[in-house]
Amino acid sequence: MTEPTAAPRVPVSARERARAEVMAELLAAARARLESDGSAELSLRAVARDLGMASSAVYRYVESRDALLTLLIIEAYDSVGAAAEAAAEARESGADPAGTWLEVARAVRRWALAQPYSFELIYGTPVRGYRAPEDTVQSALRMWGVIVGVVMAAYGDGSLTPAGPAFDPARRIAPEVYAFVGWTDPAAVPPELARTAARSATLFTSLVGAISAELFGHLHRVADDYALLFDVTIATAAAGVGLHVTLD
Repeated sequence: MTEPTAAPRVPVSARERARAEVMAELLAAARARLESDGSAELSLRAVARDLGMASSAVYRYVESRDALLTLLIIEAYDSVGAAAEAAAEARESGADPAGTWLEVARAVRRWALAQPYSFELIYGTPVRGYRAPEDTVQSALRMWGVIVGVVMAAYGDGSLTPAGPAFDPARRIAPEVYAFVGWTDPAAVPPELARTAARSATLFTSLVGAISAELFGHLHRVADDYALLFDVTIATAAAGVGLHVTLD
C-alpha cells in the first residue's frame, strides 16, 4: 500500500490564510460549475462571476482553466483514494483480502454516488484539449496502491487462486508497475507475480466500469437493487483475479 499522503501545510501568515480562503471558495465555485456545466464547459470567467470577482483577479490564484481543472482532478483523486484507503485500513487487522476488496469497492461506489461529477471528471470522458500534468499522478496512484495492497496480501497468504487463463506476462505490464510493487528489475520478477500484476488491472477496470454503468444510466431496468448487482459484479471479476468474495 502507498505511503500516506502528507498533511497539507497550514497557512501561518494572514496573507497565506486569506489566499487559502479564496482558493477554497474558488474550488467550491468550480465544483458547482462542474456540476451545472460539465468539465468541458468549465470557465474561469463563469467561476469569477459566481464569486463576484473580476476575471483578471482569478488569474492571481490559477493561471488558466487547465490549471483549475488540474486542481479539481487532484482533489477528486485524493478524495476517492482516501475513501479506498480508509475502507482497507478498517479491515486490515486479520481481514481476508477478498473481503477487504469488496469493502473497498463499496466505499468507492458510495463516494461516486455522493460525488458523481468528481467521478466523471477523473474516470469519464477526457476533456478535449486538456492534458493532465505529472502533478496528478501521485494522487491517482492512491487507489491503485490499495488495489496492489489487497492483491499482494492475497498473494502472500496463499489465498490468491486465479480462475483466468495462463499467459505470458511479457509486454502486458509496464516496468513502472513492477517498480510500484517494489521490483526494480522486471526481468527478476517471478512469472506468477508478473501475471498477478497484470490481472490486478481487472479489479480497477471492473470497479470503474460497474460504477460508470450505474451512474450513466446503463442499468436502467436491469436490476431492482443496484447495490446488490454491484456486489455480484465486483465478486465475479475478483474471482478471475483470484480473490474469492463471499456474498451474503
